[in-house]
Amino acid sequence: MKAISRALWVFAAGLLAIAFGAARATTAQHAVDSGDAWADWQFMIGEWTATDSSGVHGAASKGSFTLTPGPGGKFLVRQNHAEYPPRDGQPGIVHDDTMIIYREHGETRALYDDNEGQVIHYTVSVSEDKKRIVFVSEKHEGAPQFRLTYESLEPNTAKVLFEIAPPNKPGEFKKYVDGTVKRKA
Repeated sequence: MKAISRALWVFAAGLLAIAFGAARATTAQHAVDSGDAWADWQFMIGEWTATDSSGVHGAASKGSFTLTPGPGGKFLVRQNHAEYPPRDGQPGIVHDDTMIIYREHGETRALYDDNEGQVIHYTVSVSEDKKRIVFVSEKHEGAPQFRLTYESLEPNTAKVLFEIAPPNKPGEFKKYVDGTVKRKA
């Protein structure tokens, strides 16, 4: 009896997950089409795959990310996955992170969390021509500062640049990794 009850619960949970996924897809499409508060972000909404990259890890990484509106379109969710190959006798690196992008007191902000235990608070701006989105982390004494830039190159292609400023040298950003991403069809 327990096995049947558990199977029914798993089946019901699966149906709820499918329904929620369909609702999210409909909400995501509506949020992009409706001219809502995230219209300036339209060039980055979707699923993306890295086509080339370079940076301090040497060999090119591979990865992908999604940027989708959350339920009701009140915020955006970016989920990122990157894999860096082994180098100089060091094992490869797998990096996963999630970023929630939201509006607070008239500003666009983002909260970042990753599998390395980093939590970063960003202030976000969109260029006047709506082709560049820049995330700049808060300044903290003795800690590095981060800047992440997405720039539209052409439809369905964007440049990604991640820079780090050394501790106690805010604003002195140096490239950590950059690359090109393509939107999945």
